Amino acid sequence: MTTDLFDDAGRRMQSAVDALKHDLGSIRTGRASSSLLERIQVDYYGTPTPINQVATVTVPEARLLVIQPWDKKMLTDIEKAIQKSDLGINPNNDGQVIRLAIPPMNEERRRDLVKTLHKKLDEHKVAVRNVRRDIQDKLRDREKKKEVSEDELKRSTDRLQKLTDRYIDEMDKVGKTKEQEILEV
Repeated sequence: MTTDLFDDAGRRMQSAVDALKHDLGSIRTGRASSSLLERIQVDYYGTPTPINQVATVTVPEARLLVIQPWDKKMLTDIEKAIQKSDLGINPNNDGQVIRLAIPPMNEERRRDLVKTLHKKLDEHKVAVRNVRRDIQDKLRDREKKKEVSEDELKRSTDRLQKLTDRYIDEMDKVGKTKEQEILEV
């Protein structure tokens, strides 16, 4: 009777976990990663386009990103987009490729990134809790309409809480892993 609600809840909670992983991928950890550039848009003939759709991004070394645009005219546009971004990295344009040397982070910057990490983690946990609240409301509605018994409502509420706890724990594990990456020297 309530399996449709639990399927929906599981799907929505999993998408919140996936969104968290995607958001945390853009946080700089001191190592080069092409995901650092995912959010940066470059003006491609009047259309804002992600860098990875106009260039090849490679990681030849642990602290170096190389961006090779498919159209050489895009070099300066990509360079400007990176400078305008909040990455805090100056691009090095040699006329063929753009190199981004990822500087080592100091302790203060690491602490700031951990704070940002925890803020994002809390935002995504709220999303999971909102799913739980939504499903609980639907369960109560079904109970009022006599589609679900009071005992089944209690069992379903407990099951929903366990599901919520499982996804919150998964988010905590993802956050801990990212925090260790940030704090690693």
